[in-house]
Amino acid sequence: MGGWLSYLWWGGNPDKVNPVSGLTRREVYAVQKSWALVYKDSVGNGIELLKRLFRAYPETKEFFKMVRKLPEEEFDKNFQFKAHVINLMSSLNLAVNNLNQPEIVVEMMLKLGESHHKRKIQRQHFYSLKDVIVKMFIEVLNLDSSTLDAWGKTVEFWYKHIFEALSDGEAR
Repeated sequence: MGGWLSYLWWGGNPDKVNPVSGLTRREVYAVQKSWALVYKDSVGNGIELLKRLFRAYPETKEFFKMVRKLPEEEFDKNFQFKAHVINLMSSLNLAVNNLNQPEIVVEMMLKLGESHHKRKIQRQHFYSLKDVIVKMFIEVLNLDSSTLDAWGKTVEFWYKHIFEALSDGEAR
């Protein structure tokens, strides 16, 4: 698409960077389109994500008392763990679906940072999760480099505000 037709399709310049998120409309679309594939099986993919996190970074399993002592094969049967997975995937879904309203996402990430601050979760744990997500997305979704870059920018946008609240979770 070129010119005015492209402008109408995207609701504006698809490559104009949003000053709040740092993302273009084209990048938001790429993230949302690829996320839709993941969210089709949100519980299964969420459980797999956390299993991969625990394998790659075993210390992170300590934050999950409901599975701390369970073998990996039993995670799926633990209702408390599944509830956490549903919360995680629902939160990610809301953050992805609202990328076109980045001010809303900022507030969501600040709340997430506050709640994780109370649990003593640190930046390094979030970076560990990002590492696992990127590897999983490359492997499972076979993302092209521009979509992968868009995901990187999205996660950095989220983390900026999560980390703001992690640093001073009591201040808000």
